Amino acid sequence: MTEKKKKTIKVTLTKSGIGYNERQKKTLLGLGLRKVGRSKVLVDSAPVRGMINKVSHLVSVE
Repeated sequence: MTEKKKKTIKVTLTKSGIGYNERQKKTLLGLGLRKVGRSKVLVDSAPVRGMINKVSHLVSVE
């Protein structure tokens, strides 16, 4: 049984969501980012890319 290796991206929260609207805060939570400086490795998919684009001013992507 061989599995395809899925591409991943590493997203790091670089700026707090305080002062931004509720929708952007919920997007950060949806990405699994809760504290500044923390990172998550996520599967590179269209929905994840869209969420990253919505909060691109708050995160960095590797």
